Amino acid sequence: MKYTPFFSDNLNALLRMLHIPVVLKRPVFAIPIGISFYTMQAASYVLDVYRGKIRADRSLLRIALFMSFFPQIMEGPICRYSDTAAQLWEAPRIRFENLTAGVERILWGLMKKTVVADRLNLLIENVFSGYEAYDGFVIALAAVCYTVQLYMDFSGTMDVVIGTGQIFGITMPENFKRPFFSKTISEFWTRWHITLGTWFKDYLFYPLSVTKPMKKLTSRARKRFGNHYGPLFSGAIALLCVWLCNGLWHGAGWHYIVFGLYHFALILTGSLIAPLSISLAEKLHIRRDHFLYRTLQGIRTFVLVCIGELIFRALSLGQALGMLKKIGTQFTTAVLRDGSLFTMGMDRQDYIIVFVTLVIVLIVGIVQERGVRIREYLAGRNLAVRFAAGYALILFIVIFGAYGLGYLPVNPIYAGF
Repeated sequence: MKYTPFFSDNLNALLRMLHIPVVLKRPVFAIPIGISFYTMQAASYVLDVYRGKIRADRSLLRIALFMSFFPQIMEGPICRYSDTAAQLWEAPRIRFENLTAGVERILWGLMKKTVVADRLNLLIENVFSGYEAYDGFVIALAAVCYTVQLYMDFSGTMDVVIGTGQIFGITMPENFKRPFFSKTISEFWTRWHITLGTWFKDYLFYPLSVTKPMKKLTSRARKRFGNHYGPLFSGAIALLCVWLCNGLWHGAGWHYIVFGLYHFALILTGSLIAPLSISLAEKLHIRRDHFLYRTLQGIRTFVLVCIGELIFRALSLGQALGMLKKIGTQFTTAVLRDGSLFTMGMDRQDYIIVFVTLVIVLIVGIVQERGVRIREYLAGRNLAVRFAAGYALILFIVIFGAYGLGYLPVNPIYAGF
């Protein structure tokens, strides 16, 4: 349903190039809501039963409940049968503790989406829909803003989903773990859209890696190239399949495929040069655990992610290449001097609100990275403190949320995938 039109168009283009007088019909389907997430949950259940990891459930009602639990249909997380099926069937009565904890999580997610993600939307739409009118600085700014928007929108929606489940006493798997604290692209993808990454790892990467041809290739390569580089040969083949599928999962378009190959190349390169970078750091007496070194690693990773998200957000591969070219050849800061930066969909107050909110999210993230459970800490405070925090969050959303006159409603971004 998602890919037949794409492949039909590309086959027709190939036939035209070869001067073959055949034109394949381009089918158009009405795609069911949540087909990507629903399909991957169904596949994980079937494969786990086939492998003997879980027993087949004989109740159609229980399977239907697992497959169609309403909060996760549009954007996930991609749950396994072992994650939520038993909880859904044995769900307790709604308790006050679950209700308050769930509402807190929902409000936090709404703040991220309505105050930041939706506010950034006008600027991003203006630049990506007509990038020819802007210089490289504005395009780079739009790429950074889209990366922030995507995270705040998707992780904010996940907060709403997981909070909704928590109200009903259902613990759903986390889909984000502060990805912008990552030091490498590999680490980034263990913190971003976690359930998609683990799905590909468990049902594609590992099964491919343990096939007989892959084992033979690994054995031969290990004898010739050593224990580090040897397994990378077979691992690279499995990794390539994973990232091709990851790109295509997001959409039927060449820019999605290139997005996947881009991250494949970064992860493989990181694995290849890891021993060299460690050796070089030792020779130069660079402490890899030093704060400055880790900060520079984080900045590098963020820049690489932003480049990938530019390719991801572009309307086509051609547009993505054109935008990257302008960043490299027409980079000026004129918009900062002439004030036109505040006429592209966001005024000065919008930038201030976004900045302040991002600082709040960053501080919370730093505290969480240090192992502090903020909501548990608040739960132990007296009633006045808890109510003050709750009302402050509600008022922040009501006052600074990007809705109403001058703003377009913004659908959850990952619902399109």
